[in-house]
Amino acid sequence: MMKADAVIVSAGKGVRFMEGQKKQFYCLEDKPILVHTLDKFETCPLIRSILLVVDREDMDYCLKEITEKYKFKKVSQIVPGGKRRQESVKNGMDVLPKDTEIVAIHDGVRPFVTQTMIEDSVRSAMRYGAVILAMPVKDTLKVSNPDGTVLKTLDRESLWQVQTPQTFQAKVIKEAYRRATEDGFTGTDDASLVERLGMKVHILPGSYTNIKITTPEDLLWAHLFLKMDSLPHANSLGEFKKK
Repeated sequence: MMKADAVIVSAGKGVRFMEGQKKQFYCLEDKPILVHTLDKFETCPLIRSILLVVDREDMDYCLKEITEKYKFKKVSQIVPGGKRRQESVKNGMDVLPKDTEIVAIHDGVRPFVTQTMIEDSVRSAMRYGAVILAMPVKDTLKVSNPDGTVLKTLDRESLWQVQTPQTFQAKVIKEAYRRATEDGFTGTDDASLVERLGMKVHILPGSYTNIKITTPEDLLWAHLFLKMDSLPHANSLGEFKKK
């Protein structure tokens, strides 16, 4: 069996969320958003362990109120995050087991990822080396001039809305991060670091429900998705959408 471990990044300050409360600890129905996310990886048979990356000031809270309270056995370590997401991911990867073969990197505030998505990404990473979840862009996108006028309209047929998990062979993502650190490069996501190596990154279908909860408005969708998931004969959002 492949040795796949997850790095769950939840070290954000939540500046676009509700004042005085970090989004990852906001209760969605009866438990924090982060708990919903961790549940998906805890119950996924292909994931061996979880490295949870949080803000240094939240480490004790996460130990007592998240991992111990909800009895997450796969959370092997709680790791302090960095100033940027890229630093936080690197901190998590630095403490991965030495025999890790596959690394799944996921946002702590994407609670609607499904077990199928996780398993597909792990198996595909073993085959291809680097995979991301993404969905076709639905809206028209335009590039603007500095004065606020339209420069051009992009062809959305080739545009994708990128999600997580982003999953890689350990040797690939570690080399990508080593090179990025060495060159002082900051990417917009983990896959962009791999792209710099000249490697192909394969796209897997995600879901429009696999949202990253960033603003209070996102909570409206989150509550709706939870209600959809609880309907009879819908064991997961993915299964519900297929019916």
